[in-house]
Amino acid sequence: MKVKYFHDTATALIEFSAHPVAETKEINENIYIDLDATGNLVALTIEHADLHANLPDLFYEQIGEPELQPLLHEKT
Repeated sequence: MKVKYFHDTATALIEFSAHPVAETKEINENIYIDLDATGNLVALTIEHADLHANLPDLFYEQIGEPELQPLLHEKT
C-alpha cells in the first residue's frame, strides 16, 4: 500500500494494489475509488484533502502478527 500527497492540488492518493484500473466511481465530488476488472479496490483519491482529511496526523498501525511465510527453497 502506498499513500501519496500532492501539495500542489491538495490531493491524497492511497494505492492498495498495482492492478490495472478498469473503472473509477465517484463517491462524492471529492472522493473517488478505482476498481480493477473484478471489482476489487485499487485506489482511493481524496481531492481537497487539506480540507477533508487530517493528513498531518497520518498513522499506520498493524494489528496482530502476520503469519510467517514458508521458505520457497530450503537448502539441505
